[in-house]
Amino acid sequence: MKLLRLGQKGKEKPAALDKNGKLRDISSLIKDLNPETLNFETMSKLEGFDLSSLPELSTGERIGSCIAKPGKFVAIGLNYSDHAAETGADAPSEPIVFMKATSSINGPNDDIEIVSGSKKLDWEVELGIIIGKETKHISQDQSQDHILGYCLVNDISEREWQIEKMGQWVKGKSHDTYGPIGPHLVTKDEIADINNLKMSLDVNGKRMQTGNTSTMIFNVDFIVSYLSKFMSLQAGDIITTGTPPGVGMGMKPQQFLKDGDTMRLSIENLGEQNSKVVAL
Repeated sequence: MKLLRLGQKGKEKPAALDKNGKLRDISSLIKDLNPETLNFETMSKLEGFDLSSLPELSTGERIGSCIAKPGKFVAIGLNYSDHAAETGADAPSEPIVFMKATSSINGPNDDIEIVSGSKKLDWEVELGIIIGKETKHISQDQSQDHILGYCLVNDISEREWQIEKMGQWVKGKSHDTYGPIGPHLVTKDEIADINNLKMSLDVNGKRMQTGNTSTMIFNVDFIVSYLSKFMSLQAGDIITTGTPPGVGMGMKPQQFLKDGDTMRLSIENLGEQNSKVVAL
């Protein structure tokens, strides 16, 4: 099932794609796609309903973030060995974990803010994991029992804030609009092999990142199990799992986003995002 949220910011309604690819309003069945509804019971209810009987929605409406108000937005750093190499870092022996503020969450096609004083704004196409139930101290082979689905994430990063201003990476990862997610929340039954999905990101029409989830150092099941040892995870939590090579920081010379730049990113079966950088 492919779920999404449509409408003006703060007024989105939940929707789903029916078997013919038409957008259907599911707000009569669930209030929103949020921690209260993003669970296996809700998905079972939706899967058993004839979506074609629900009102059709316009494809011209704004697409919001595919999740509203998640409890946590957890991220994994340097999870592709070739990306670690381009940044001059060794491949990690354990997952590098940081957080993105939930207030950074943005619609997949919304503008990305570049503020005065920002010098090194960068892009990162990533696979996002959506948790479907309470997850704590689980083994790797239990992870799929706790994963509801997946989504596309752009882990926008201000590298000066992240690296040069001391402290935790969270500073460079959490400004408003730095967390576009969606367009779709795709339930895991729609994906044959999560560890073999093509990924790409273009800036101003030029290919910057080309990758595949098969080259992740730590795969989806390992990441969920690993995190559950250090923190409980709840329904609706997002985990973004790292990026392949081709980020601006790794280029020689380095290249960063500026006012007016456009980005198009996609992951196989998860859809695409199209956003523009806009100066405030």
